[in-house]
Amino acid sequence: MAEHLLEVRNLSVEFHTAAGVVKAVKDISWYLDRGETLAILGESGSGKSVSASAVLDLIDMPPGRITSGEIRFDGKDLLKLSASQRRDINGRKIAMIFQDPLSHLNPVYPVGWQIVEALTTHGVDRLAAHAEALRLVTRVGIPEPENALKKYPHQFSGGQRQRLMIAMALAMKPDVIIADEPTTALDVTVQAEVLRLLDELQQETGMGVLIITHDLGVVAEIADRVVVMNAGEIVETGSTREVYKNPQHPYTRKLIGAAPGRGEMHPPLEAREPVLKVRDLQKYYSAFHALDGVSFDLMPGETLAVVGESGSGKSTLARILLRLDEPSGGQAFWKGRDLFTLSPAELFKLRRDLQMVFQDPTQSLNPRMTVYDLVSEAWVIHPEILPKKQWRSRVAELLVQVGLRPEHAVRYPHQFSGGQRQRIAIARALALEPQLIVCDEAVSALDVSVQAQVIDLLDKLRKEMGIAFIFIAHDLPVVRDFADHVMVMQKGKVVELGTVRQIFEAPKMPYTQALLAAGLDPDPDVQAERREARLKLARATG
Repeated sequence: MAEHLLEVRNLSVEFHTAAGVVKAVKDISWYLDRGETLAILGESGSGKSVSASAVLDLIDMPPGRITSGEIRFDGKDLLKLSASQRRDINGRKIAMIFQDPLSHLNPVYPVGWQIVEALTTHGVDRLAAHAEALRLVTRVGIPEPENALKKYPHQFSGGQRQRLMIAMALAMKPDVIIADEPTTALDVTVQAEVLRLLDELQQETGMGVLIITHDLGVVAEIADRVVVMNAGEIVETGSTREVYKNPQHPYTRKLIGAAPGRGEMHPPLEAREPVLKVRDLQKYYSAFHALDGVSFDLMPGETLAVVGESGSGKSTLARILLRLDEPSGGQAFWKGRDLFTLSPAELFKLRRDLQMVFQDPTQSLNPRMTVYDLVSEAWVIHPEILPKKQWRSRVAELLVQVGLRPEHAVRYPHQFSGGQRQRIAIARALALEPQLIVCDEAVSALDVSVQAQVIDLLDKLRKEMGIAFIFIAHDLPVVRDFADHVMVMQKGKVVELGTVRQIFEAPKMPYTQALLAAGLDPDPDVQAERREARLKLARATG
């Protein structure tokens, strides 16, 4: 039988830590054939990225150590090759697209220089390398490619940076591309474009694609086969359709059951006096209108989801409502008081009522503070809320309320998973007993089951405490499950506003319809129908 393009056999990887040996990958085997897309699906800590990193020799050793197995490519066991032999294969034969392109593109060099360097490192003449860089940037759909080569990474959008990473990975026409969560933080339309680009490039070159993801919709859209990993082990493997329609392992069934977009939509709320009235909100930067006449009402205990692509004004709206930025015009009335005319002293008192949970808890939690210090800091700033002798017991109550344990109070943020850190951020926001929490992409980077847990937690807090939420998100199935009303934004304007049922079942505006059409469904059959509908529309519009 002919060898597979890439095959991992009985691979085991462990890490030596202060707390002991962690077995990250346990005797796993999988393969990838030419022209095939294999998805490795699993949550954080499942071992999916570690197993892929081993293929490219990207595991730090020490503390990591490959204790057993083979990685066979082109008739050779990569684990038995020298470092120089591995370097000759990496990039040339096997290339990688990383999750966060901004962390993997050098900020001090133009992107053209970086693509050219990837080519010249493998022996391509500099003049030919520049011509190939221009061709690649054109092929991945970057506007004005000649000028784009002279720009720096920060001058591109997230989707464009990911396209540049794909261009760099394709530079040497590799046989295998490994894509590690390549669309996690992208808008739905940009995500669809990047996945479509990968599919087109695979059709053109016949390369094998290994995609690492926790998103069932991505698997349904692009994968031929799927390997499901949990706690370092492969628990299930098969065709994408087989695994989704007839999952055999309880963990696979749990993942599929946690996929958002399947629950009952929230019924319409009773008419009440709004707690927040926003009227004609404006924010200008020179000639650029970040917000252009935004108006809406928010009821007590209501969840208003704000959706739209990057640059639509969602995060600008959040920052202005919390007075982290100042508006250029308009009004926002919180219980009848205009937020933008409050004095610093009045605003300080109001901070208790209005809180924010940011997208990345790693950035928003001080790494030098324990969980106890992070949560109780609210009472240092607002001592009237709680006597100091009650702080420790209240911190314990809040941690239990968000699904953590009282003993977690003595730990530091880095000792928790991403989902747990987001729960700490929510506990910190709850310490001030707020009436409004603004969530800016607060669940976008979480695993599907952790995401479901956090959404259930927020919904429970909404019902029990009457907290209102402004929920900024690009994940439409999550919005469908959590929101009461949806506000769709584009280029600083509100293009559509309605109940969650109105927006999802009868969208009126073409932009809203395009957003919904670009969403990914975990069911491969549903996703295939959507893909066919997109192709028909593309052919009809030329």
